[in-house]
Amino acid sequence: MTQEGLNTEKVEQTSIEELFSTLKTAETGLSSQDAKERLKDYGFNEIAEKKVSPFKKFFMNFWGPIPWMIEVAAILSAVVKHWTDLTIIVIMLFFNAGVEFWQEYQAGNAIEQLKKGLALKARVLRDGKWQEVEARELVPGDVVRLRLGDVVPADVKLFEGDYLSIDQSALTGESLPVTKKAGAVVYSSSIVKQGEMVGLVTGTGMNTYFGKTAQLVSTAKNVSHFQKAVLTIGDFLIYVCLALVAVIIILGLHRKLPLLELTQFALILTVASIPVAMPAVLSVTMAVGAVVLSRLKAIVSRLEAIEEIAGIDVLCSDKTGTLTENKLTLGDPVTFDPSVDPKELITMASLASKEENQDAIDLAILQALESPSVLEGFKQEKFVPFDPVNKRTLATVVGPKGERFYVAKGAPQVILSMSQVEETLKAKVEEKVNDFASRGYRTLGVARSDDGEHWTFLGLLPMFDPPRKDAAETIAKAREHGVQVKMVTGDNVAIAREIAGNLGMGKDILPADELGDDLKAHIKESDVAKRIERADGYAQVFPEHKYLIVKALQAQDHLVGMTGDGVNDAPALKQADVGIAVSGATDAARAAADLVLTSPGLGVIIRAIEEARRIFERMNSYAIYRITETIRIMVFMVLAMMVYNFYPMTAIMIILLALLNDLPIMTIAKDNTWLDKKPVRWNMKRVLTIATVLGGVGIIETFALLVIAKTRFNLSVSVLQTVIFLKLAVAGHMTLFVARTRHSFLSKPYPSKILLLTILSTQVVAALIAGLGIFVTAIPWAYIGYIWAYCIVWIFIEDLVKLIVYHHLERVTPRHRKFLHFIGRSLHPFQRSTIS
Repeated sequence: MTQEGLNTEKVEQTSIEELFSTLKTAETGLSSQDAKERLKDYGFNEIAEKKVSPFKKFFMNFWGPIPWMIEVAAILSAVVKHWTDLTIIVIMLFFNAGVEFWQEYQAGNAIEQLKKGLALKARVLRDGKWQEVEARELVPGDVVRLRLGDVVPADVKLFEGDYLSIDQSALTGESLPVTKKAGAVVYSSSIVKQGEMVGLVTGTGMNTYFGKTAQLVSTAKNVSHFQKAVLTIGDFLIYVCLALVAVIIILGLHRKLPLLELTQFALILTVASIPVAMPAVLSVTMAVGAVVLSRLKAIVSRLEAIEEIAGIDVLCSDKTGTLTENKLTLGDPVTFDPSVDPKELITMASLASKEENQDAIDLAILQALESPSVLEGFKQEKFVPFDPVNKRTLATVVGPKGERFYVAKGAPQVILSMSQVEETLKAKVEEKVNDFASRGYRTLGVARSDDGEHWTFLGLLPMFDPPRKDAAETIAKAREHGVQVKMVTGDNVAIAREIAGNLGMGKDILPADELGDDLKAHIKESDVAKRIERADGYAQVFPEHKYLIVKALQAQDHLVGMTGDGVNDAPALKQADVGIAVSGATDAARAAADLVLTSPGLGVIIRAIEEARRIFERMNSYAIYRITETIRIMVFMVLAMMVYNFYPMTAIMIILLALLNDLPIMTIAKDNTWLDKKPVRWNMKRVLTIATVLGGVGIIETFALLVIAKTRFNLSVSVLQTVIFLKLAVAGHMTLFVARTRHSFLSKPYPSKILLLTILSTQVVAALIAGLGIFVTAIPWAYIGYIWAYCIVWIFIEDLVKLIVYHHLERVTPRHRKFLHFIGRSLHPFQRSTIS
C-alpha cells in the first residue's frame, strides 16, 4: 500500500499489526539507512510551498502604479525625442526594480534562516535507540514518542502508553481537548496537552490530514504599529506630493509651458519624491536585525515583533533555567519514618522518573543513585509524566518478585494531599519544606502505594538550583535600560524570596493564590492588579496565573514580556506583548512565542532588547530622513517655479538625484545606532515635528543659495540648475547624518563604514557629474568647493536646530502640547484608522 493509499479512515480501521506489516517496519523502528531510502521515495515531511522563480519576481517589479508612472515618462521622452532623458529614465526603471528585488531577496533569505532555527524536532526510534531529528525528516514507518507540549509532527497511529489529551482545535474546530488511547490516530499539527505515548508514523507532508485539507493561499501578515505609522506617513506624503505636483502643472499651463514636457517633468518629480522604497527598506532593516538577533541566540518568529521587543518595560522571567542554572543537585534525603532508608527514598523517586525524557529533576535523581544496577529487576509498566497542573509524576512498577506497586514524586503539598498522614507529620513536613526554602532549596515529596489509592508518604528530596553567575549583573543592567524584571515561579514564597533577594530583585513576592476572582472581573481597577504591578515577583504560580499577571500589567499601561516553556504557557505567551519561549521550551510554547531563545539565561533576552532598540532607531532615523527630503525637494521646486518661472532642476537631474539618494538608504539597515536607555515606542508626532523642522531648514538653505547664485553671481538657468542639483545631493546626505541621531551628529556612535563609504562614493559621483558636465551643464570646480563649504556650514545649523527641537519635545509645556496636538489633528484623516 502506498502512502497515498493510507488515508485517515483506513488507518483508523486498520490494526497496528497490519500497519507494521504494510509499512514494513516494527515496534523497534527503522534503521537510519532505511529512513534515508524512504525519504527519497516519500519526500520531506513538510507542506509544499509554491515557489516563484527569481526571474518572474524581478519582472513583477515593473508592474504597479510607480513603475507605470516611470514607463509613461519614458514613453513621453521618446515622443519628444529627448533620448538622453529616455536613457536615464530607463536606467532608473531598472535600478528601482533591481533595488526592490534585492531588498526582497535579502528579507526572504533572512526569513528562511529564521525558519531553520525554529524547525520542529521529533523523538524517533531508529537503529534501536531513541534520538532527536528534525520533524521534516520523518518518514512513514518511523516510531515516535509524543509527550506533553509536543506539536504532533505527522499523522501517527498510537500503540503504546496510557493516553494523550490532544488539542486539535486548529484542525477540527473542537474547542476542548480530545482523549486518544492506543489504536487511535493523532493528526499532524495538533498539540499534546497531557500524557505520553508511542506511535507509528502513517502519513507525512502533503499526505497528512493537515496537508490534504490545507489551502495554500497567501496569508496576510500582521503589520506592527511602527509599520502602520510609517506607511501612514507615506500615504500622507503621497497626497502632499500629488497636491504640489498639481500646483506645478497649473502654473505650467498658466505660463504656457509645453504640455508633454510639463507632464514628463511632473511624473518624474512625483516618482522621485514619493517614498516608494519605504516598505522594502523597513522589511530589510527588520530582516537584517532579525538575523543579528538569531546570532545572539534569540530568534523572532515574526519580524514585526522587533518593535514590541524594543518597547518592553516589564519582563516576567521564569526562575528555573533563566535566573538559575537549571543544574539541579540533590541534597541529603529527609525521612520521617525510621523504617524508611534514605537510599530507598532515592530508589523510589528514581522509579517515578524517566531517563529518556531528559528532564532536569529526573536526571538529578537518577544520578544520585549509588549505581544504575539498583534499578535492575524493576520494570516500569506505566508512566504519567509531570504536568504543571497536577505537579507530580506517577509510575506503575513491577518489582523483582513480580509484585505491582505505585510510586509518585512531585510538589510536597501535592504528595502530602495524596497520602494518609497525621496533622503532626504534615506540620513537620511543611516546617522542613519552609526551612529548605529559606535556604533556596526546592523540595520533592515521594510516596508509595500498593493499590494506587492508599499512599504512604516516604520523605523529602531537597534540590538546589544555584542562581546563574551573570543573573544579578544582568538584572542590574536591565534596570539601567528601564526594564523591570519580575520573577515568576511555581516554587513557594520562601524560595522565591530567597533567590530574588540574592539577585537584587527585591523581596516583595506575591503568592498566586492571592490573585483571586476580583482580578478576572475588574482587572484594570482591581487593587490586586496594582499589587501585581508593585510586586518584585510571583510564587506558587500555575500557567493560568501567568495570563492574569500579563493582563494586569498591561492594564497598567506596561509593555510586557513573558517567558514560558510549557504547553499551558501558550495563552500567556500569546497575550503578552512579547511572548518568549525559553531554551528547551516545548514545541507548543515555541509556536505561541514571538521570541524563541536557543540559549539559557536572562542575558540573552536583555541583549535581544538592546538589539531591537537599535533596529527600531534605524527605522526611526529613516522615517525622519525620508519625510525631510520629500518636504525639502517638493516645496522648494514649487516655490522656485512660482517666484522665478523656471524649472530649478531638469527631469534628468531629478532622476539622478533620486538614484544617488537611494544608494545610501540601502545600507541604513547596517548602520551603527545610539542605544536608548529607556523602552522605545513609536511617536509619530515627534518624528513629524523633527522632519518638518529639518525640511523647513532645508528649504530655506536651498532657496537662499538660489537667490545668491541668481542675483549676486548672475548665473544662467542651466548653470543654476546644476548648482541646485549638486547642493541637494550634498545636503541630502548630510541631512542623513543629522537625522540618524538625537544627539550631535559628531558624537558617537559614528556612521557604519558601509554607510559612510556609500555616502562618500555618491558624493564623489555627484561632484563628477557637475564638474564634468555628465547629463548636465558643467560648472567650475571652484563652484563645487563653494557648494560643499555652504552645505557644511548649514549642517551645523541643521544639527543645532534639531537639538533645540528635541530639547523642547522632551520638556513639553502646555503650549508645545497644543502645537503637537495641532500637527496630530492635521494628520487625522490619514492616521485615524491605524494609529492609536
